[in-house]
Amino acid sequence: MTTSYEAIRYDAAGSDGIVRITLHRPERLNAFTNLMQRELCAAFDAVDADPAARAVVITGSGRAFCAGADLGAGERTFSGGRRTGRDPGGVVTLRIFDCTKPVIAAVNGPAVGVGASMTLAMDARFASADATFGFVFTRLGIVPEACSSWFLPRLVGVPTALDWLMSGRTVNAADAAAAGLVRAVADDVTGTATEYARELVRGTAPVSVALTRQLVWRMMTVGSPAAAHRIDSALLLSAATAADAREGVAAFRERRPPDFSMRVPDDLPAGYPWWEPEEWGEG
Repeated sequence: MTTSYEAIRYDAAGSDGIVRITLHRPERLNAFTNLMQRELCAAFDAVDADPAARAVVITGSGRAFCAGADLGAGERTFSGGRRTGRDPGGVVTLRIFDCTKPVIAAVNGPAVGVGASMTLAMDARFASADATFGFVFTRLGIVPEACSSWFLPRLVGVPTALDWLMSGRTVNAADAAAAGLVRAVADDVTGTATEYARELVRGTAPVSVALTRQLVWRMMTVGSPAAAHRIDSALLLSAATAADAREGVAAFRERRPPDFSMRVPDDLPAGYPWWEPEEWGEG
């Protein structure tokens, strides 16, 4: 079922559990607007609320993934978050970061500015051979936005992130793959990304996947492995007495596929989220 939006298309999870989100302003190369920001946030709210949704694949309509911010408003384009102090692209990136389901990018063409930055909070990026990534902020007289200064160094390392961010150079798909930003370059990028998403959710427990996603992202900011140990120990103790752990062990011993019954969001443990949620205003 396709849910009606203006700037995106939302195809609800089918039998495979995969939600498909398409940036849908092809006449503007899917350029980012405040409306797109609000609709993307609403779409990820829908993903998190839907127990049938196991993973998300996001791509662009037409020949681009996202050409960056729509510059039709001139320099006012980048002051859209003046009311809240938060740039609109960062609001989307943080919403993706908080998602309880895996998010996979199928970058089918140019991804520029926020179009590149928003993919950094996703769990994997696949690219077509003609896809490009442009962190072009210095060429527009602004600074890296949409949390790219936090995500990009963690994905490709500080020297590469500094090179790409300071130069504003365009990075082709092969170089992005070599740097580790892109998992693979594919002819059928949406099909490849979708199959990868299916692999992540096939035979895995939805609650376990949700907790694992947040553990890996958020443990990058704790001060020591001992701090991580306290958190994952608490989650492990909670999971060990739940229905999915009993089923997982039984299926392993009986050499059969597991049939996990717990769902997201209904069966997330009482200790989730273990961090203090932050309120991010819309631009």
